[in-house]
Amino acid sequence: MKPQTYESLLEQHFGYSTFREGQKEIIHDVLDGNDVLGILPTGTGKSLCYQFPAVLMEGTVLIISPLISLMIDQVKQLKQQGYKKVTAINSFLNVEQKREIFRNLDSYKLIYCSPEMLQNPQFLGELSNKVNVSLFVVDEAHCISQWGHEFRPDYLKLDDTLQQLGNPTLLALSATAPKNVQDDIMEQLGRTHMKKHIYPMDRENIAFSVEHVSHMSEKIERMKEILTSHPVPTMVYFSSRQWSEKAAYELSQSLQHLRIAFYHGGMDQEDRLLIQQQFMNDQLDVICCTSAFGMGVNKSNIRLVIHAHLPSQLESFIQEVGRAGRDGKQSVSLTFYSPGDSEIPKAFIEGELPNEEILHSTITFLYQWGHLKGNHVKSDEEMESMLEIGEIHWRFLRYQFEKHGMIEQTNIIYDKNRWKHAYEEIKRFIQERTNIKHRKLDELVHWLHQEDCLRKSLYQPFQHSLKSPTGFCCDRCDFQFNRWEVDKRQYVKQVSSWMEELKQICLQGEPYEMDKPGRTN
Repeated sequence: MKPQTYESLLEQHFGYSTFREGQKEIIHDVLDGNDVLGILPTGTGKSLCYQFPAVLMEGTVLIISPLISLMIDQVKQLKQQGYKKVTAINSFLNVEQKREIFRNLDSYKLIYCSPEMLQNPQFLGELSNKVNVSLFVVDEAHCISQWGHEFRPDYLKLDDTLQQLGNPTLLALSATAPKNVQDDIMEQLGRTHMKKHIYPMDRENIAFSVEHVSHMSEKIERMKEILTSHPVPTMVYFSSRQWSEKAAYELSQSLQHLRIAFYHGGMDQEDRLLIQQQFMNDQLDVICCTSAFGMGVNKSNIRLVIHAHLPSQLESFIQEVGRAGRDGKQSVSLTFYSPGDSEIPKAFIEGELPNEEILHSTITFLYQWGHLKGNHVKSDEEMESMLEIGEIHWRFLRYQFEKHGMIEQTNIIYDKNRWKHAYEEIKRFIQERTNIKHRKLDELVHWLHQEDCLRKSLYQPFQHSLKSPTGFCCDRCDFQFNRWEVDKRQYVKQVSSWMEELKQICLQGEPYEMDKPGRTN
């Protein structure tokens, strides 16, 4: 098919008259059967790069997605557009729902799943037997490099899965992948000669501001001031679940003209989905959240992204900031920084991977356990309980033990020299990953103290040139909140009626209500 016919198909199937930057070029290469790595800015429609080929290609498009909420949101959007041959396989489904999907697996044109689900023998077997996977998509592909080496090692098994599915065309997409991450993505997928479409990641409609304050109470008071003068759709990021709840409660008590809620990974899945849908449907104005919220959230009119706490690296910061202004209108990133703020992400970094003591005690236990109990490891849940370690640490260690030939399936393989070598290699790997994370955090903290243009210093490590801002640039150049004009009438709603309004809309039954912080979720 000739590229000049793409526009008519775009309008016919998706209702758009023109492609955004990079979409058409990526689609052209995919339809030609080329493996593609696409790096496009946040909010520029990466999903079209595989949804459009799904209309034209024979077979099925399989999309590997990191978050259940992201899968559900994309499936919902497609079905609202009238595209019914799409499904997502996830833990929300009960046994009968999964069976129904498996029975009709070959009828879907797009199938979403997580990398962990793809390692499920039953699901992989059904795919292999029933489905002609013509395009294999890794969405948010930076997760391969960012998470795969640590707490989601199933990302590193996608290479083997590709081979089991007959080596379909591969498309890897991300918004934040510097050169070393791009190389790691291709290496881990076993496709080192992918055609690369790399576009600048800076967003010209987002202004940047950093405010140095003394403590959290000052941050909260400043938020109240800003949200009073600028009552716009807002996301506020916190590092702790407790603070997301506490801040949401404090803000809602003072800003009764705004509808405010919290969101974090400790909430029930149903509650999280409800909050997300309320925010997406303009039933909430402000979300106080942890990093559990946001990836892939395609809400076009978010105007303000506030970081009350710091993420651990510039790439995560750019991802989170990128949720703002997807409609191209002026939006703002505000980051608060107070002395000691970097200690929180430092503590997270130190706890993300098992320390030397945990590594040593786990290897010792396995050696003794195997001799006593017949050379077999038990289920992950049982091993975590016996070892008294968390799921993330055991998942990481099990992958490392398998990688070094200490475990094969459930069998413990004894070789004293191999185990000794593996111990040193795993210990070295943990230290290397930890050091890399600390360096990335240092880069972010250094950026917060920049005296020159914040936009330039933020994006310079990732690209050679910058787009010209369409409005304000940053508070080192021209931005001030009192110069940012917003139409309050456009955003302020009648809060007294929103509970009833939500019931009428029937997003998901009763609306989620917020109590004082400390409630168990």
